[in-house]
Amino acid sequence: MFAVHLLAFHFTKLKEDQIKKVDRYLYPLRLSDDVLLDVMARFQAEMVKGLGRDTNSTATVKMLPSFVRSLPDGSEKGDFLAVDLGGSQFRAHQVKVFDDGRQSSQLESKFYPTPKEVTQGNGAELFDYVADCLLDFMETKNLKHKKLPLGFTFSFPCKQTKLEEGVLLAWTKHFKVRGVQDTDVVTSLRRALQKHKDIDVDVLALVNDTVGTMMTCGYDDQHCEVGVIIGTGTNACYMEEMRHIDLVEGDEGRMCINTEWGAFGDDGALDDLRTEFDRELDLGSLNPGKQLFEKMISSLYLGELVRLILLKMTKEGLLFNGKVSTALLTKGKIEMKHVSAMEKYKEGLSNTKEILTELSLFPSEEDCIAVQHVCTIVSFRSANLCAAALAAILSRMRENKKLLRMRTTVGIDGGLYKTHPQYAKRLHKVVRRLVPTCDVRFLLSTSGSGKGAAMVTAVARRLAAQRSHIDATLAPFLLSLGTLREVRNKMRTELEYGLKRETQANATVKMLPTYVCGTPDGTEKGKFLALDLGGTNFRVLLVKIKSGRRRSVQMYNKIFAIPLEIMQGTGEELFDHIVQCIADFLEYMGIKGARLPLGFTFSFPCRQASIDKGTLVGWTKGFKATDCEGEDVVDMLREAIRRRNEFDLDIVAVVNDTVGTMMTCGYEDPNCEIGLIAGTGSNVCYMEDMKNIEIVEGNEGKMCINTEWGAFGDNGCIDNIRTKYDKEVDEGSLNPGKQSDRLALLQVRRILQQLGLDSTCEDSIIVKEVCGVVSQRAARLCGAGLAAIVEKKRENRGVERLQITVGVDGTLYKLHPHFSRVLQETVKELAPQCDVTFMLSEDGSGKGAALITAVAKRLHNVGQK
Repeated sequence: MFAVHLLAFHFTKLKEDQIKKVDRYLYPLRLSDDVLLDVMARFQAEMVKGLGRDTNSTATVKMLPSFVRSLPDGSEKGDFLAVDLGGSQFRAHQVKVFDDGRQSSQLESKFYPTPKEVTQGNGAELFDYVADCLLDFMETKNLKHKKLPLGFTFSFPCKQTKLEEGVLLAWTKHFKVRGVQDTDVVTSLRRALQKHKDIDVDVLALVNDTVGTMMTCGYDDQHCEVGVIIGTGTNACYMEEMRHIDLVEGDEGRMCINTEWGAFGDDGALDDLRTEFDRELDLGSLNPGKQLFEKMISSLYLGELVRLILLKMTKEGLLFNGKVSTALLTKGKIEMKHVSAMEKYKEGLSNTKEILTELSLFPSEEDCIAVQHVCTIVSFRSANLCAAALAAILSRMRENKKLLRMRTTVGIDGGLYKTHPQYAKRLHKVVRRLVPTCDVRFLLSTSGSGKGAAMVTAVARRLAAQRSHIDATLAPFLLSLGTLREVRNKMRTELEYGLKRETQANATVKMLPTYVCGTPDGTEKGKFLALDLGGTNFRVLLVKIKSGRRRSVQMYNKIFAIPLEIMQGTGEELFDHIVQCIADFLEYMGIKGARLPLGFTFSFPCRQASIDKGTLVGWTKGFKATDCEGEDVVDMLREAIRRRNEFDLDIVAVVNDTVGTMMTCGYEDPNCEIGLIAGTGSNVCYMEDMKNIEIVEGNEGKMCINTEWGAFGDNGCIDNIRTKYDKEVDEGSLNPGKQSDRLALLQVRRILQQLGLDSTCEDSIIVKEVCGVVSQRAARLCGAGLAAIVEKKRENRGVERLQITVGVDGTLYKLHPHFSRVLQETVKELAPQCDVTFMLSEDGSGKGAALITAVAKRLHNVGQK
């Protein structure tokens, strides 16, 4: 028993001594976490260079756009072909994807050798071979009579400008085919396939094997946004934000980036980590100076790296008593399969002895332990470097998403990862240590790049069908210049109808006289009250106007809510609530006893008989108070004040918010004679010559006309441009058949329901596109209507060219990122003889009401004199 323990102690001590000896010898291959974090930082810097338009040409990590913009969502279906070129074998696949609710698929494959005369011959022979193999596969599977879409997995760096096109940048691994570099490999494959008249194949996608791996795993796990290959070669891809990809137009959504990380370090960035063995291996490779990171990681090179280390250790007398065999001197005699066998947990030492003996070496027990540890260090370094680069990608993705902690899945494939006894475990452990803020699941690709190519093709078909559906849905919202001219002309006709006595009753654009007969001239002064009713909030303001050199306007206001039950209750309840708010404000400001002139901004269609009389034509914007339509709102306000019997006010003017906007801007710019509101509702007013207003007595001077253009089209004159969504929204509104320019958000919602969208990233892009199209149409229609008005103003003045200012207010105009620009461009297009300045209004409904009241008092005083 003692002898057994002694033997075990001797063997353990022997093993420890040999491991320490190898550790000292190969110290440069052992990388600490600090070194790996530094590699992470270097790789992230290279990623940024590769993504930049100005720096990509000098970047070693090329960050190639794949034009794969979406992961599988489970709705893919159909039969697909795939071919896979890039490894030690060529593969042809038939993939059936079932739309059975279980996300199931079926893969049938056939493997073909890739002899040296093919992998190092000329391009025409290579692609003829691929086509011949595919023909053989289709004959075997009885598919020659079918037209099938094909995904082409091509595991070499390609520059893509679209999904079905790719120009080869450089051969890697053991391929060195002449006449292919800098050409489109899809065109070459199609040319070879055309020689076979009895098959009909449509090449829809060129896919890197890494992308195929991500897509294969993404079909089973929608958290999978990274693909990694660790086999004959190595590479990674991931889903990058479009806003960071300078090489591709657009900044919406995401695209899969093929990093081509095998070339990391080709510019010397890893020279401090490369050993003499790495340099010797590189010099003896097919592509010296290229793919240096790959040569430190992939299975094609690790066996040779082990051989070079063993050879030098033997020459220095550290192994095999210094005796070198012919086999150990021969390049390629140690392969990755040998390294994996020597590293196995239980039989590793016996495998080592057997392999070394086959190399005509005569290893001692100490030699076997040392060789096994050399293999461990080489493969462990490979896993460490791979983990550092992968951690850099994961860290970038988390930062892109602005997450404190990210959950994601990495789809992974490759012979080294799958067959090496310890590699996967080492890789996982190091990645999780380097990025503790990422919860990473590693998912082994079971169907390889063949299924991945089919998935890319299936997703491309799904997106193409979706794109076609979206285009057809949104097409009616895209208005041509000819259509907009037609809208402008119809608006002009409706303006004229609204001004004439005999046609005004049937006009949709009512052209309501406001009895505002002047704009501010700078002499206005005094204290005024203003009321602002037009939305869910009601405001009371005290406005102080100073004239002269110290001309200014000071405002004090308080906002009061109008509950829904008041908005849709009785008229008496609504106006009593308004008077209660006024009383609170007067108390708050300490002016309850003062009888101040008041302007009442009432943002609903009113027919006025004078500036202080306004009969409500109809409620809009959700108001439905009873017993108000057809009544004078000023009288209703006075009655409510009398009922309260606490204060008295001099109600000088009832004002539309659009008129208030014009007056506010007119105070700053005398050239402002048009007011526009583009917000919750939309409306325009303008100063019209009295001689053109038949519905008011007199033909001297001007009067502001409140067009109430929101009702334009209620007579069906623009039904040709109204979509089914407009009609659905109209039918579901509070006032069906009226105010057809509103409720754009409801239109967006209806369209999204029609498209059956969920909340994925790709859907978010479509949502934005829908919003953009709907809001652009709104701006274009608004511009067409405004063009009709400015053209009318030009003709009224009888000038060749008109210079005029439009005062504008409303949240849509102010807050939407593109509405104001599109509106202004449309006006310029449709009224080219008018130079229109747009001035943003500062509180048109409050300040404007006070200014109208001030102007009315000024004109009244002038009239008395």
